[in-house]
Amino acid sequence: MLKERLIDLSYAQKRLLQIVADVVLLWLALYLSLYLRLGGEGWVWPEGNELWLFVLAPMTALPFYVVTGMYRAVMRHFGGQALLTIFKAVTLGFGTLCLFVFFSRAAGLELLIPRSSLVSYWWLSLLLIGGLRLAAREYFVGDWLLANGSGAALQNTEQEAGMPVAIYGAGASGNQLLASLWVGRLYRPVAFIDDDPGLIGRSIAGLRVYSSRNIPRMLDKTGAKEVFLAIPSASRAERQKILHNLARFPVYVRTMPGLMDIASGKVKVDDMQEVDVADLLGRDPVPPEEALLGRCIDQQIVMVTGAGGSIGSELCRQIVNNGPTTLILYEHNEYGLYSIHKELEGWVRSQNLDVHLVPILGSIRNGSRLRDIMTAWGVDTVYHAAAYKHVPMVEHNVAEGILNNVFGTKNVAQAAIVCNVPNCVLISTDKAVRPTNVMGATKRLAEMVLQALSAEQAPELIGDTEGISRVNRTRFTMVRFGNVLGSSGSVIPLFREQIRRGGPVTVTHKDITRYFMTIPEAAQLVIQAGSMGQGGDVFVLDMGEPVRIVELARKMIMLSGLTVCDEMTPNGDISISFTGLRPGEKLYEELLIGDNPQPTHHSKIHRADEAFVPWPELRKTLMAMRAALKDDAYEEVREMLLRTVQGYEPSNGIVDLIWEKRKLSIR
Repeated sequence: MLKERLIDLSYAQKRLLQIVADVVLLWLALYLSLYLRLGGEGWVWPEGNELWLFVLAPMTALPFYVVTGMYRAVMRHFGGQALLTIFKAVTLGFGTLCLFVFFSRAAGLELLIPRSSLVSYWWLSLLLIGGLRLAAREYFVGDWLLANGSGAALQNTEQEAGMPVAIYGAGASGNQLLASLWVGRLYRPVAFIDDDPGLIGRSIAGLRVYSSRNIPRMLDKTGAKEVFLAIPSASRAERQKILHNLARFPVYVRTMPGLMDIASGKVKVDDMQEVDVADLLGRDPVPPEEALLGRCIDQQIVMVTGAGGSIGSELCRQIVNNGPTTLILYEHNEYGLYSIHKELEGWVRSQNLDVHLVPILGSIRNGSRLRDIMTAWGVDTVYHAAAYKHVPMVEHNVAEGILNNVFGTKNVAQAAIVCNVPNCVLISTDKAVRPTNVMGATKRLAEMVLQALSAEQAPELIGDTEGISRVNRTRFTMVRFGNVLGSSGSVIPLFREQIRRGGPVTVTHKDITRYFMTIPEAAQLVIQAGSMGQGGDVFVLDMGEPVRIVELARKMIMLSGLTVCDEMTPNGDISISFTGLRPGEKLYEELLIGDNPQPTHHSKIHRADEAFVPWPELRKTLMAMRAALKDDAYEEVREMLLRTVQGYEPSNGIVDLIWEKRKLSIR
């Protein structure tokens, strides 16, 4: 087919074809301009010096066509900006030809052409050069604009034109998405959905605009299988209402990328994405306070432990945009470190940021390495995100969980004190509040280590077991929050994968609830809270309302265009299976141990007044705990956690895998 053969031509062949076509059109425009003026009653063929005009016309025009980029434009994406470029190029070429005609007498050439013919040549060139490109666009993209609102373009079969989709939002973004979808041919737009009274019932580019109340009628008439959201400026609360309404219908809902992602070139308009689960929560993030974001980062040397993790990597992304001189990426996972370092390198180059990235492999279990790094670079701020956080995994690996989460945090804190690091911020969790699992207990114990060290006034007691001691000049801050959407081990990617496989979707308990926050919002609030601390502060982030996990699963299934198989709809597509609470798992999470959170000047950050054990006593407990771990005395370890961590109530017996295996061997 001719269309496919033309599309498959090489870049050079397409450019040559355009140049040849433009030369022919310029000759035609020049001939018609002479004919209209001189050939009143018959066919006129130019003679003598007039033939030089046919040489000069392309010679004066084509260089401007090349310089202005006319031959770099893609015909299938030809638009208003390209028309403006053609106008400029044709006008410049016309002006140059006029100069040649004007000065031809001085050269003894005397190009005779009426002035009216020159004007005719200009507008004919515009008409022919621009008209060819418009015609080419319609030929390659399709004749949907020429349908004149009749919807004729919708008569193609689904196989030829792609999946029938409706676009929610008939504004500028919706129309931009429509144009991109027509070019791509993977989808066939069949309708708009919009609640603007001035648009409902009207036709845009041949597509009828339906109100959200008429979605059932739209589905019946158009057969739309998917709905694409094109409402990037809507708030999360508005998007939540829209998604709640769409969840009632058997359509797969996706959304176009955010405007910032499109503008930065990360994605294209028609790179449709899964619905952001944050939109289901309907919670709009509070804009950050710029002064707080930069207070511990701007023109400082910053270190992030656990830089390759979900929170750690997002902290790094936010930090590089807030003016540090150096960012040290500390991570024990080689691939995680490689990935975030490569990503940040690309971002720093593209944004021309003046920040030095330092990727360092290492574990927070290695206190001497932490001290070496902090001393060598003169670190100003440490964000301590490294931790084991998966509840059942830590429950089955008690020793590693405690050594990493508690003693690793102790190493980071003592290294910060020894190296006179001004700021140290611990990323904590809501599971530290009245924990029912080892992971939560270790995170609360990590908080207590920082609280105790921050309050300790006797310098000889601050040092570690190697005898190092320093006066504490480090300002310790702890920031506690709940689950983040999309993190490793989160239910969101698990649900998506289970839905993709056809189910069932597994939920541990029908009543289980969790707090959720997006990773970028959590990282922003962590940075801001870390800037507010005075020393030993425990900050709690406002997580909004808790979410029932089973309802989250239901909405994700329905927004995938599927139905839930349950007692009400036994013939549904995907069932929800309740598997029972895992070891150490709680039904409900809390953010406060006490009941008296103090407000701060930031509406989403509260200060908690949490009791802790003084450092001399806590230090003895930690030394005894390390010895018990070395002897695999897990009963003693549990007793120490019960005595030390307020509210710790294990929901099950000891299920450490090595401990269980050794018990079986003894029997």
